[in-house]
Amino acid sequence: MPLFKTRSAAVYGIEAHPVDVEVDMYKGGMGQNFMLVGMPDTAVRESRERIKSAMVNSGLGYPNQAVTVNLAPAHVRKEGSGFDLPMALAILGAMGKIASLDRHISIGELSLDGAIRPVRGALSVAVCARENKIENLIVPAENASEAAVVEGVRVFGVRHLAEVIAMLNKPEDFAPSRPAAPAAARLTAEPEHDFRDVCGQTTARRALQVAAAGNHNVLMIGPPGSGKTMLAKRLAGILPNLTFEEAIETTRVHSIAGLLPPGGSLLRRRPFRAPHHSISDAGLIGGGSGAARPGEVSLAHNGVLFLDEFPEFPRNVLEILRQPIEDSSVTIARSGMSLSFPASFMLVAAMNPCPCGYYGDPTRECRCTPAVIQRYLGKISGPLLDRIDIQIEVPAVPYKELRAGEVAESSGDMLVRVERARAVQAERGCTNSRMPTRMVRRQCALDESGERVLEMAMRKMSLSARAHDRILKVSRTVADLDNSSNVSAKHVAEAIQYRSLDRNYWN
Repeated sequence: MPLFKTRSAAVYGIEAHPVDVEVDMYKGGMGQNFMLVGMPDTAVRESRERIKSAMVNSGLGYPNQAVTVNLAPAHVRKEGSGFDLPMALAILGAMGKIASLDRHISIGELSLDGAIRPVRGALSVAVCARENKIENLIVPAENASEAAVVEGVRVFGVRHLAEVIAMLNKPEDFAPSRPAAPAAARLTAEPEHDFRDVCGQTTARRALQVAAAGNHNVLMIGPPGSGKTMLAKRLAGILPNLTFEEAIETTRVHSIAGLLPPGGSLLRRRPFRAPHHSISDAGLIGGGSGAARPGEVSLAHNGVLFLDEFPEFPRNVLEILRQPIEDSSVTIARSGMSLSFPASFMLVAAMNPCPCGYYGDPTRECRCTPAVIQRYLGKISGPLLDRIDIQIEVPAVPYKELRAGEVAESSGDMLVRVERARAVQAERGCTNSRMPTRMVRRQCALDESGERVLEMAMRKMSLSARAHDRILKVSRTVADLDNSSNVSAKHVAEAIQYRSLDRNYWN
């Protein structure tokens, strides 16, 4: 009885796990029986018709026998169309058209004419192949550049089923794919937006530089047209370049979400995600019906999640942000398994001070009643607000500043200081916003004057223990920007200034 086995991989979360594809053929079916076992989902079960047509239209024929395909391990659900190619190869192996595939992993969706379509998660499959010491990976041509960035794996991009057969029978005629560019070139990119274009807003610019240096969350409050969105879009331009490890992890998330362009390789820029306020909780956190997909918090991993019109988001959507902000990851429960997606992002939120937008504006009259203002601000809960390290007011820019013609500091100059501060934090092992409590006590020790300033702020502002630690972390970042090994009173005072806005509006 012909029996053949090859390998593929299934993606769960951002991790891929090996799947053995076993095929057995026996007489009596006359090509009409095709049994697929191993917990396949609908897309996998539908592969039967695609495989038959692809093999026949590629001139490879189809066996006049019953075929049984097993996807092992059988207790784990298999999802997606990426199993088309390995199942077709296993059937062809059982027919004697190709030799052993023990040293190969393959993924790909088949068209009816035998063409191979791209699939999601090719980068994660390449990492899986390396971890399992499988040296050859066969992927659709559009996924080849993405997968080829993983060292230690020979990646072969293919466009047609017949091409795969030719490559397996004469491997010396085919060369593995290479990354599109050297790593250094891929990870460097000029920012699309520059802080040089921003008029005025000196305080906001300084606060965003502190946020970028320490990876702190930011809330900006100001009237319409004051430049909140303009400032937020320029924040990504003063964040340090992605390290190679960060680029790999970030690209894996976008690959699984199907957001990489055809032929795309590693992401060059830190992500900047700006979902609309009508987004659902599943869209923001991830999940959804069927196969779980990463949400906006994971797509913003190692980058910026910008939530404009912050109070307009549904209350339940905002509240579920609290867990990923604290844990830097999202866990989605599914029947029989839990999937985890990374979610280490910088939250940047922008909002008006009231529904009309002019509460507290010295030049425009606010039309909102106190009850309406409190109801509007009350959409942002205290626990969520407590997790935002830097809260700043962005007032309207005066006419003279708009017309002054002064050239502001560029994003490049700001980036130099941010990178210097991040380098100091890298020696400590993490960014300041991610410092554990034990490290906070050690790295943010205050002198006597600093202790007095902090104690006075805690008493007068009735700050929580979480706010206490976050003030210390921001103080440490300010000191790093100041090239100071010690946290002094002036650093603490600046950090406290970034925590006072919630008391001006929410009290």
